[in-house]
Amino acid sequence: MSGVDRAAAAGPRRIAGIAVPTLGVLIAEPLYLLFDLAVVGRLDALALAGLAVGGLILAQTSSQLTFLSYGTTARSARRYGAGDRAGAVVEGVQATWIALVVGAVILLLTQVFAVPVTTAIAGGGDIAAEALAWVRIALFGIPLILIAMAGNGWLRGIQHTRRPLVYVLAGLTVSAVLCPVLVYGLLGAPRMELPGSAVANLAGQFVTAALFANALLREQVSLLPRWSLIRTQLVLGRDLIVRSAAFQACFVSAAAVAARFGAASVAAHQLVLQLWGFLALTLDALAIAAQTLTGAALGAGDTAGARGIARRVTWWSELFSLALAACFAAGATVIPSLFTDDQEVLERTQVVWWFFVALIPVAGIVFALDGVLLGAGDAAYLRTTTLTAALLGFLPAIWLSLAFGWGVAGIWSGLAAFMVLRLVAVTWRAFSGRWARPGAEILS
Repeated sequence: MSGVDRAAAAGPRRIAGIAVPTLGVLIAEPLYLLFDLAVVGRLDALALAGLAVGGLILAQTSSQLTFLSYGTTARSARRYGAGDRAGAVVEGVQATWIALVVGAVILLLTQVFAVPVTTAIAGGGDIAAEALAWVRIALFGIPLILIAMAGNGWLRGIQHTRRPLVYVLAGLTVSAVLCPVLVYGLLGAPRMELPGSAVANLAGQFVTAALFANALLREQVSLLPRWSLIRTQLVLGRDLIVRSAAFQACFVSAAAVAARFGAASVAAHQLVLQLWGFLALTLDALAIAAQTLTGAALGAGDTAGARGIARRVTWWSELFSLALAACFAAGATVIPSLFTDDQEVLERTQVVWWFFVALIPVAGIVFALDGVLLGAGDAAYLRTTTLTAALLGFLPAIWLSLAFGWGVAGIWSGLAAFMVLRLVAVTWRAFSGRWARPGAEILS
């Protein structure tokens, strides 16, 4: 099927065929982390605190490089749409080289600074010592995590989304089997306690990375680094890293301000924010489908098809988000009570809840068009508008909430302003058509 034919065939079944396996990949890791938490939680509170600190360090050091998946998807999809499947895979080779080199550098730096970082986060003492024992082992997984990101990117680009799901599930299965065995010393294994969790994670990450690497080898393309491609990938990556940093600054600031309004406020904020995170993962699956199909259509030179994909995916994302909003509105009193029975927390949750419900349809459009624009390689525009929305909407409202005592309502007003500003920006860009630039190469 040609690139144009693929664009024309991008109906509900094709979109779902990409989005559903992608959703599986997106939610598999968070679900495993809950299992890991449950296993370690049966040791004692100190081990659980150590895992929390160590997990935060690992997540922050690896999550900033998501351009290895999102940027690679955009570039690979362009080449695939142009009929250059080998070129699409070569983009994956270059992303894997970046993953290896950058992962090794991050591993070295984090090992050198592991002691001061864990001490700073945990405040020293037994928690820092417990976290350090986990972190020293878990950090060796950083290059493996980045290889998996790159693998997800190029396989999505060539519209193979089931294989990444199989690879990720294979690795997590290994981790899930080994985790209780090594933590508790079952089946004759040594009782490693918290470090056993890190070893189990590392084993699973190795399996997943090996499967992605094997997929590259089977493609029989050149595995040599191509510096021109690596440079252009890093330019795209720079824009996505800056955009990601804007998100981090906003949500860290929101948590810090919520904490200053008391335990009930921060608990309510975090409870609803976790649901928002789950919602984001769900809508991201459709956004990645939009990214993959848009890139392929533009690579084939089919700008009309790309605009049609943008309309269809946005329409389906909005319908889905409206259904989700209706479910969460109907469960306004029931759903929060599944997580806590503290009346003060539940009262604060109700304040936040209706901001959350109202923002779901906004997110349906924003996330879908984010995917479209990422697929078009419009990362610089997304970087600039996300920073602008953060500086004009989210951050001022957060800090004004602290200054004037607006509480969690003020914090979520900031999130609402952030999302509305992004909605205006991506909608205007979508209607302008300036993003729909055809060709196998992403233009800066």
